[in-house]
Amino acid sequence: MRIVFMGTPDFSVPVLDALVAAGHEVAAVYCQPPRPAGRGKKDRPSPVQARAEALGLTVRHPKSLKGAEEQAAFADLGAEIAVVVAYGLILPQPVLDAPAHGCLNIHASLLPRWRGAAPIHRAIMAGDAETGVCIMQMEAGLDTGPVLLREATPIGAEETTGELHDRLSAMGARLIVEALARLSDLTPKSQPEEGVTYAAKIDKAEARVDWTRPAVEVAHHINGLSPFPGAWAEANGERVKLLRAGVAEGSGAPGTVLGGLRIACGSGAVEVLQAQRQGKRPMDGDEFLRGFEMPAQLD
Repeated sequence: MRIVFMGTPDFSVPVLDALVAAGHEVAAVYCQPPRPAGRGKKDRPSPVQARAEALGLTVRHPKSLKGAEEQAAFADLGAEIAVVVAYGLILPQPVLDAPAHGCLNIHASLLPRWRGAAPIHRAIMAGDAETGVCIMQMEAGLDTGPVLLREATPIGAEETTGELHDRLSAMGARLIVEALARLSDLTPKSQPEEGVTYAAKIDKAEARVDWTRPAVEVAHHINGLSPFPGAWAEANGERVKLLRAGVAEGSGAPGTVLGGLRIACGSGAVEVLQAQRQGKRPMDGDEFLRGFEMPAQLD
């Protein structure tokens, strides 16, 4: 099919690769404009832009699609369908209507659970047993459109957002290729009205660990915020990122270090399995402890 691809971050890159490998004609790739990054704060292209240019594809990165000129340029591409995954801009109705078969979105949750910006983080932070990917026909609402394909996957007990991100990206790439191959046979199913939740964008202000919460919630919080922005606690006056944790035996006042990297919570305890000091690389627990003396209490 002749498609327009719309995506920006790392999550979207395997999808673009899968579409090209499947033989689809990519009329253009839309992504967010380059942003200042690195120490020099020079404009850096997004992962999708970099990959698209390496593939020799036409790249467009308008700041908005609300103007008539941009909407006409999109329509002039003559796409049969648009594939959208973590693009980052709202698609106005004229854009949604321009391709003959509309716009399909790859969403990393089991809709209607976790509509919105951060479904992978929120699923782990909430302690969900499973998540998945939905291929959805886009409409004007926020992730409200009918679903063409869905696939579930369990969330590991100590799985981080970074690990689940990579698994769901590969799953989405596979499912969208299947959806396009079977498009005429698929029946869109409306999302149920029950079970709607919203995955609010992650705020760095929520990254500090609250040791008064039950151990299972603390572990989910740590794993859900790994690797970015990274849950953190203060140890010896230094901010330390906690990047993986599991529930452990033990009890004590919240924040008490019970030995090694085992920390007491409001009920139970967690074992921190990976941590990172400021300016250092992530380390597993044993390696971290060889170069750092733990205090009696974490704040």
